[in-house]
Amino acid sequence: MKIQKSNKKSFLKKIFIKICRLLNFEIIDQSNFSIPTLKKRLNENLSGAGRKSITLPMGEIKITRQINSLNIIFRFCTNVKMLTQSKQRLFEEEKNQYTLRSLNSILKSIQTAKNNFKYLDIKITTIDSGSDEADVRKIENMIKEKNINFEYIKLNVDEFKDFIDPQASVNQKSNMANIYKSFEIGRDGKYDLLYFLEDDYLHEQNSLNEMLFSYEKFASLIKDELIICPTDFPYLYNKFEPTQIILGNNRHWRVIEETLCTFLTSKRLLLKHWDTFISMTKTEHFPFEKPLHEIYSKQYCLSPIPSLAMHCTNINSIYGISPLMDWKRLWDENKIND
Repeated sequence: MKIQKSNKKSFLKKIFIKICRLLNFEIIDQSNFSIPTLKKRLNENLSGAGRKSITLPMGEIKITRQINSLNIIFRFCTNVKMLTQSKQRLFEEEKNQYTLRSLNSILKSIQTAKNNFKYLDIKITTIDSGSDEADVRKIENMIKEKNINFEYIKLNVDEFKDFIDPQASVNQKSNMANIYKSFEIGRDGKYDLLYFLEDDYLHEQNSLNEMLFSYEKFASLIKDELIICPTDFPYLYNKFEPTQIILGNNRHWRVIEETLCTFLTSKRLLLKHWDTFISMTKTEHFPFEKPLHEIYSKQYCLSPIPSLAMHCTNINSIYGISPLMDWKRLWDENKIND
């Protein structure tokens, strides 16, 4: 009789789980730390791309802003060590090491994101503003090996000579032209989300996954587009002041008002603030990113706690190395073998 009773309970439990799935409900089994309707443990990713965001114990949020495509616009130059500073970067390696390791880290992160965003059309567009041919070939091979849609663009700064402030330095003109080209690609392309990425950011493997899930969640909550920065900058801790903290998918996120030129946003938002975005590429502002900060006063911009990417600058930079992050591990994990 005990066996029959156990079998009956098991049968009823299966029926109940099936009914919950049909009704799009989730049930939590605390006794074995699982969600039977999802066939997942509680410590796994519980969200469904484009459908629902689940963060325990807060519950479920229906996704109304589904993302459908992503263009990662990777701006690189393996010959210029630091654009406006003479200081050495953390680890004091040649510039191509930062470029190659940054690319390797985002390629790993793409593979992780693909496990959840199976339908997502992902492309990498690289813009080269002055790199050795050997480095360019290596970059092309790294991307092609991952079977990712890829486009290489060699920047021609002369295209923008009548557009950019003639008082800017040669290196700054190249940088401004590179940024404008990346905005132009985002404007003219078909891609929904745009990740404007510089070549000195090392990403955690789950970074893109968290950024995409959180973008869908936040955009669904606020009914608007936003900006996501992957880095928890040191400057955020220079003052003791109030801040707004929001739960993402598996990270806390903070509302911020300043970033550098690496950020993720949508084509819709780029077009909405087009004139402000490109003003950064016409005239050198102080700080350089001031037009971005003007946009952040009108649109939400968020950064993760702890950081999802390490900005490899000098260790004393307030826009550099993220606090409470294992910098050496991330650096070593993304080493490229010759």
